[in-house]
Amino acid sequence: MPRAWFFGFFFVSGFCSLVCEVVWLRLAMAQYGVVTPLVATVLSVFMAGLALGSWGAGRLVARAPSAGGRQPLRLYALAELVIGLSAFVVPGSLRFGRGLLLHAGSDAAWGSIPYHLMSGGWIALTLLPFCVCMGATFPLAMAARGRAEGEGSGRSFSYLYLANVLGAACGTLVSAFVLIELLGFNGTLKVAAALNAAIAAAAFALAAGQAASRGAGVAVPGSSATADNTASANLAAARESGGPRRGLVVLLFLTGFASMAMEIVWVRQFTPYLGTVVYAFAVLLALYLGSTFLGSMAYRIRAGRPAGRPDLQGRIGDPALAHVWIAAGVFGLLPLLAADPRLPLAIIDPAMPQPVDLLIGGGRVALGLTLFCAAIGFLTPMLVDRLSAGDPRRAGRAYAVNVVGCILGPLAASFVLLPALGERGSIAVLALLLLAAVPLCGRPRATVLAGAGAIGLALVLLTKDHATLFPHREVLRDYEATVVATDSRGGRELLVNGVGITTLTPITKMMVHLPMAFLARPPQNALVVCFGMGTSFRSALSWGVPTTAVELVPSVPRLVGFYHQDGPDLLASPLARVVIDDGRRLLERTPERYDVITIDPPPPVEAAGSGLLYSRQFYTLARARLRPGGIVQQWFPGGEPAIVSSVARAILESFPHVRAFQSVEGWGVHFLASDAEIPDRSADDLAARLPPAAAADLVEWWRGVTPAQALGRVVEQQVSVERLIALAPGTPALEDDRPVNEYYLLRRTFGGP
Repeated sequence: MPRAWFFGFFFVSGFCSLVCEVVWLRLAMAQYGVVTPLVATVLSVFMAGLALGSWGAGRLVARAPSAGGRQPLRLYALAELVIGLSAFVVPGSLRFGRGLLLHAGSDAAWGSIPYHLMSGGWIALTLLPFCVCMGATFPLAMAARGRAEGEGSGRSFSYLYLANVLGAACGTLVSAFVLIELLGFNGTLKVAAALNAAIAAAAFALAAGQAASRGAGVAVPGSSATADNTASANLAAARESGGPRRGLVVLLFLTGFASMAMEIVWVRQFTPYLGTVVYAFAVLLALYLGSTFLGSMAYRIRAGRPAGRPDLQGRIGDPALAHVWIAAGVFGLLPLLAADPRLPLAIIDPAMPQPVDLLIGGGRVALGLTLFCAAIGFLTPMLVDRLSAGDPRRAGRAYAVNVVGCILGPLAASFVLLPALGERGSIAVLALLLLAAVPLCGRPRATVLAGAGAIGLALVLLTKDHATLFPHREVLRDYEATVVATDSRGGRELLVNGVGITTLTPITKMMVHLPMAFLARPPQNALVVCFGMGTSFRSALSWGVPTTAVELVPSVPRLVGFYHQDGPDLLASPLARVVIDDGRRLLERTPERYDVITIDPPPPVEAAGSGLLYSRQFYTLARARLRPGGIVQQWFPGGEPAIVSSVARAILESFPHVRAFQSVEGWGVHFLASDAEIPDRSADDLAARLPPAAAADLVEWWRGVTPAQALGRVVEQQVSVERLIALAPGTPALEDDRPVNEYYLLRRTFGGP
């Protein structure tokens, strides 16, 4: 059986696995909320399944009869077939689990650990079987290859790993830049399912061909005892040379732990230079995987040299291993340099990213990641090869150890390192952790160790982070984000992970006062989705009604005093309530009804995940949480005609009555949507409906302007919703499955709806 078949299998399998991971995460967000515990749960389940599958399949093939490579190859084909079925099972199962939790009574546990545990348990039940099958593919394919072909190099894992990483890198780019925009999330899953089915069919056919060849008396390479003798010889050699040393196991764990923890840190560190669009994250992930592939390729080339040359097989005491490990530790500090704002690479406005900005930001990312990821790509397959010597069972255990590190690394980064130390401190600690493990690798040259220490110290002491651009600032960090409050550029700003979220503007006051004044009766309560600087929350409280604000990032409300002198007192008001949660998730689970729900998603309108606050499904949910005659106010900052049309259509299809108004400052649209007719009211009429405190709040930042004049600047600029839809009439309503605002590259490049 040609080796190229296995390379092709694992290239396509890596492609499909990455697609599944990305889409599953987004589907889970739509059902259970865009919160860090949810993201951590999905990623942990994915990795745990890989570990269990790798370990379990390794034990299985060790006990199974040889039968050439037919039996492991059939099991491999079956695993790929099961993975493909996930496209039809996972979406429905996640929706069903959401319904179960709602029927179980959500109010008693909202925003709570019990809900996270219950939703996490259902996600595990849904995803784990398919992730186990993904993890099983490595030992099953190694067994099939080794028994059918007599693979005796002891490097069969690294061959498959190389193909898998390359496929994952391609899956990242093709899914983000092509498939999801064209087919949506569910359609993209079906493409992956078709590819998994094709792999399964090819593997079944190859296994049948082997059986036919044997039945006809045709010799199959490696079918004699020679292959088993070769494998036994490899194992014996491995045992004589030290076998699976505990030190190598620790190193393998650390490669997974450090690399995945650093990936979490990089997302925060490079967001100011890449922006928050999905393409930015795809670029970062593709660079990570592509660099890992290059490192694995370098290992394959180096380890395949003829005997007598250095082969870096990873023996304890091999100084070459120590030198590569030291390099990984030093390279891990390069993001400190790449993220330094003084570096002569343009700093973009991440709220309005352009393709050239992604290229510039990608240059920074490449500088920071490439060498480290290449070193990890070199070390990981080398260590697994060394521990397994081609034996599938040992490879399964070794790979499982690496994956356990991949599970714990992101959890440690998100919930421990980043909140306590920030990006720079986290990078330094992780690099130091790698360097502390050098004694497990052997005895490096003293000059190499000294040089590495000097370079590392220089990178830590001489570089600065993005926040230093703002001399006057307050910085808070938590598991969700790094938050900066500043007035260093002439006006007060709120930045989350380096991206400007909002400024002090009367627009955020109008988001509340406009729908409140249009109500047919005095409001009884209000909900503000996205706290921001707290301006809208403050304006709602000026009406003297109970007001709930929901905010995803815990540190954001704590900075309200930086922007509003009375902010801390307002937070202490008995009418005020701030919930740290995803806004959509809160609407899903609370039984409360509101007179006004005001929604101000974080910019830009193309931001990754923002489609969940613009979709038809979201508006249907918001409508269900209104009191009779209540109003939803959706702030839309404007943008590409197709996005404007798609959002306007989603609102119009969700509510029977919708009105739209151009806002003050000459940009953006206030959509007002309700079950009841929204009456025509003059600016004077609207102003008369404001309580004195609300009227004063509305004109707080306007000198010499009356409330009626302020409201007139909006109500006199009404815009036909049908006219907004007509900007791009062929564009469908924005759906959870087809977030038109987030995936736009093909449309903007080649045209079309």
